[in-house]
Amino acid sequence: MARKIGSRYTAHQILGRGSAGTVWLGEGPDGPVAIKLLREDLASDQELVGRFVQERTALLGLEHPNVVSVRDLVVDGNDLALVMDLVRGTDLRTRLERERRLAPEAAVAIVADVADGLAAAHAAGVVHRDVKPENVLLDMQGPLGPGGAHPALLTDFGVAKLIDTPKRTRATKIIGTPDYLAPEIVEGLPPRAAVDIYALATVLYELLAGFTPFGGGHPGAVLRRHVTETVVPLPGIPDELWQLIVQCLAKAPASRLRASELAARLRELLPMLAGMPPLEVDEPDADPAEEPVEGPAAQAPAPAGDPARRRGAVPLVPGAKPDSNRDTHTSMRVPAPDELAGGARGTARAPRTPGAPRPGSARHRTAARRRRITLGVAGVVLVAAVGAGAWWATSEDQAPQDAHHSAPPSP
Repeated sequence: MARKIGSRYTAHQILGRGSAGTVWLGEGPDGPVAIKLLREDLASDQELVGRFVQERTALLGLEHPNVVSVRDLVVDGNDLALVMDLVRGTDLRTRLERERRLAPEAAVAIVADVADGLAAAHAAGVVHRDVKPENVLLDMQGPLGPGGAHPALLTDFGVAKLIDTPKRTRATKIIGTPDYLAPEIVEGLPPRAAVDIYALATVLYELLAGFTPFGGGHPGAVLRRHVTETVVPLPGIPDELWQLIVQCLAKAPASRLRASELAARLRELLPMLAGMPPLEVDEPDADPAEEPVEGPAAQAPAPAGDPARRRGAVPLVPGAKPDSNRDTHTSMRVPAPDELAGGARGTARAPRTPGAPRPGSARHRTAARRRRITLGVAGVVLVAAVGAGAWWATSEDQAPQDAHHSAPPSP
């Protein structure tokens, strides 16, 4: 059913739903558009509406081939909407779900495109704050790039910032998607451009491995790993690419590359990645029981569905399959310093050989206990055997002497 959005736009069909609102396929004076209609409770928040208007100039001025441009911001009664370019294709999450992991050349080409888009945004003073596969669109009508990758465009600029108003989220709250949150956000610091680099490096790791480096289990455990865990190496990729990922996943924001530097370095690596197949790594276990979280952080709501795979794509393209059952844009309490200091060491999701238990998991601990028991029993048997052997040797040595002393004297 058609619906008017302001005086210039008409929404015809729902393309997807997300935590912030609903995306519609719409029509405007210049043709088809994507309209993101924010939730009614957000639209009724006068403070948010004021911020929405303040952000208008920055968002409308953000023009780049790798950014989904915001054409208009509509404030009309209970309607609060962003009108954006319509990208005919799919989102990166949908492709990742279909292929599980991408060949390194295609993954790097896509991430380089997104880094170019972020460089333009950061130069304009705009921080995205919610970089993830759901917010990367692939233009299926664009020219194919390295590894057969379609042009990638970053969308949903400004949504996280609009929602994160002082009234709605105090300094003790976190807005974002747990798997992609930079450590400084988890620790309650204000988000700068470096948070987008951390999130994008997480996306690159996920495209290569099929899982995020610190995800899995309860959101509280995920947040804690971002602060305390070291990223586990991925086997089978060139060391130059791995070192780039490690640098952009650095805990200290100042150690990470700028977006323009990351894009340039990634494109330099493309020739050496040509023809490489997707990595052969086994996805780690994702048993939430293996990720104990103590303290108030354990009270943060876990997303619905499979805790190891947080979906919730909000496609801005026609024909994409909507997923209205997930809410990936989570608001939760900032963990206290003592909770973060406790750490979750050894529980980072690590690639492993097929069939092997993940280090730190319940299976791993059980296997370790069995090995200790086996070694303990073997040790007891060995000690017993050595003791018996010593006794036998002693008996053999003493036997002739005892016989000599006990024999009767010869006549």
